[in-house]
Amino acid sequence: MSMSMSAPMVRNQGFLMQLLILLLLLIAVPAQLLAQESAVGFDVLIRNGTVYDGSGGAGLRADVGIKGDRIAAIGDLAGAEAAAVIDANGLAVAPGFINMLSWSTASLLVDGRSQSEIHQGVTTEIMGEGASMGPLTDEMKQRTLSRQGDLKFEITWTTLSEYLDQLEKRGVSPNVASFIGSGTIREYVMGLQNRRPTADEMTHMCEVVRREMEGGALGIGSALLYTPDAYNATDDLIKMCRVAATYGGIYISHMRSEGERLIESVNDLIRISSEADIPAEIYHMKAGGAANWNKMDRVIAMINAARRRGLSISANIYLYTATSNRLTSRIPAWAQEGGDEALVKRLQDRVVREKVASEMRGRGHFPKTILIGFESKRLRQLTGKTLEEIALMHGKDEVETLLDTVIEDNAFTRIVSFTINEKNIAKELKQPWVSLGSDAASIASEGVFIKSLTHPRAYGNFARLFGKYVREEKVLSLPEAVRRVTGLPASHIGLDHRGLIREGYFADVVVFDPEKFTDLATFDDPHRYATGMNHVFVNGVQVLKDGDHTGAKPGRALKGPGWKPGKTEGAGASIID
Repeated sequence: MSMSMSAPMVRNQGFLMQLLILLLLLIAVPAQLLAQESAVGFDVLIRNGTVYDGSGGAGLRADVGIKGDRIAAIGDLAGAEAAAVIDANGLAVAPGFINMLSWSTASLLVDGRSQSEIHQGVTTEIMGEGASMGPLTDEMKQRTLSRQGDLKFEITWTTLSEYLDQLEKRGVSPNVASFIGSGTIREYVMGLQNRRPTADEMTHMCEVVRREMEGGALGIGSALLYTPDAYNATDDLIKMCRVAATYGGIYISHMRSEGERLIESVNDLIRISSEADIPAEIYHMKAGGAANWNKMDRVIAMINAARRRGLSISANIYLYTATSNRLTSRIPAWAQEGGDEALVKRLQDRVVREKVASEMRGRGHFPKTILIGFESKRLRQLTGKTLEEIALMHGKDEVETLLDTVIEDNAFTRIVSFTINEKNIAKELKQPWVSLGSDAASIASEGVFIKSLTHPRAYGNFARLFGKYVREEKVLSLPEAVRRVTGLPASHIGLDHRGLIREGYFADVVVFDPEKFTDLATFDDPHRYATGMNHVFVNGVQVLKDGDHTGAKPGRALKGPGWKPGKTEGAGASIID
């Protein structure tokens, strides 16, 4: 039996068919557009790498797509295309590394490429150990200019935020951020005097903290072994830290002692954290001198106990058995009141010199000390010699030789001292709250930088982590090592959308060979770049390509959690009350 459809039914079916086709087209067009976007939607596509995202989790085989300054996609991007494609097969892809203790304040003004650290994958440099590049009085500016060595630069800023913004405008390869130095705060308000602040001066110091926190400082950084920071009492530091804490800042400290009074100094830092209600971090945690090496177990136990009580205490380290600072660090703080010029003048007084020498001899024999940098051209022939060797050359003991050198070199001489225990380094590195800081300037193996020696940590600290402590000694796993230099420090200091490989995060990304990434710098030959770092991106711009610097300078001035945009613009003229 056959049936014939009526005309209205046919028309309805035709309408339904047209509607169905329209719906399919509406679905297909966005899908087609999406496919087109995925085909050309990335500026950079990193294919086939093993992604270590900075969280400490296992590596994941995935592609990473970068668009503009952000990570746009992570996963299987097989159908995607990009303006630049990097084959990362067999390589590790990770967030850019964060240096928690950089002394690149001057070197980046001279050469913004940050060669020694970009070759290690460092994309963010954190400054401000005790001394920061602002705020500055006219007298502080003049004193800084008069103490310049080989690195020459003009000072055209006043506040710390102005300095960081100028770095960005001049052009630097890495991102930069800074703590405000408690020594700088003190010098700004009180000069170089060795006394407690008056009530009005303390109020002024806290006001300086407030203004610089609103200008983007990360918190307060101290260096209590050095003057004038050594003159800051713990109670005064607590008052300043309370202000920083209200802006979400942290306190980070080179403690008063890393040797004989190490335990007391750790207690001091924990007290500041507790009473100021502020997270605290120890700069380059160490037990200096063989007589103090056995104290590290107790230090670690103290920090873990404080953390169990709810305090946020952490530390950073460098991975070498030698420290580096100025030769004047061996001289008592009381003799350094008033600065370098006053110190040299005192040492030229026979009675004062004998008192200084007697106190220094009472501390015992010096550790092995290599002289690596001088202001005096005549003294540069001694570069690389030990203090003991120079003393023998002149027929004097090491104390007299040290004081003679400080006088002749106007207190400029830099040294390397072997005071750290290798076993303690591994012990410290195993603690999950320990990150890395080079305690060095980012420099280059050319030009003005090679007039002096340097500590090899400037060229190798981060590469050494992966070569010696991951690959060779297996102190840490590769994913955990990545976390220590990315996600951990970024979360502790509150860096916005950095430190992890995540969609929407800033594209600070490194690509390296985990089997070849290693440091080459030595104490005898320190000016040698690390190898095995293939590609580095900062804010989505490639600054290292196939192991060579591209010359790009896309780094930015990063702001702390208390930053108030526009709040401190022009503050340089009015910050002095």
